Amino acid sequence: MARTPGWPAHPCAGPVELRAPRLRDARGWSEVRLRNEAWLTPWEPTSSHAWDERNAVSAWPTLHSSLKAAARRGIMLPFMVDYGGRLVGQVNVSNVVHGALRSCTIGYWVDSAVAGRNITPTAVALVMDHCFQHVGMHRIEIDIRPENKASLRVVEKLGLRREGYYERFLDIDGAWRDHAAFALTVEELRGATMLSRLDRLPPVPTWRAVRGGG
Repeated sequence: MARTPGWPAHPCAGPVELRAPRLRDARGWSEVRLRNEAWLTPWEPTSSHAWDERNAVSAWPTLHSSLKAAARRGIMLPFMVDYGGRLVGQVNVSNVVHGALRSCTIGYWVDSAVAGRNITPTAVALVMDHCFQHVGMHRIEIDIRPENKASLRVVEKLGLRREGYYERFLDIDGAWRDHAAFALTVEELRGATMLSRLDRLPPVPTWRAVRGGG
């Protein structure tokens, strides 16, 4: 199968950079994930493996291979999020469909040490602009548990409209969880960009203030 158009890519805005996963991300990815267990677990898919096991350094090569394989098949665009040159999260574009639908779904997570710095909205805006402008997407969807206030703030800042409500939609954190669906089509931008919808870009990071982060 052909590669996804516009992949790999390296969109950036200020200190926020998006890039393809690298095999050498193993240690940084594992450190952030392990440290953020309490922050991330409520929003992660149910797994029979312990958090320490599935987020160990040794788990990254297999995950890296699967992400790259999906990107090569054209069904996914996996992005690592760097903030001031430091790995702090991921944004994954999945369920990429071309043809008459031209739609995809976006999911994301970020290190709690840098939460509230406008990093996630900036990263998601960059990915959406890339998908609309270079991948040929017409519609982008983000599905969020109603209890996830941090993620709800992201779609609010970006101006996505609520499209629906999925009952018992995904097996998350040990149970079938409801999700609210938010979406946007390219026509709704009226020639603007998602990045222009944000009030400001994240500040240049001072890692002394977020010691221990990503």
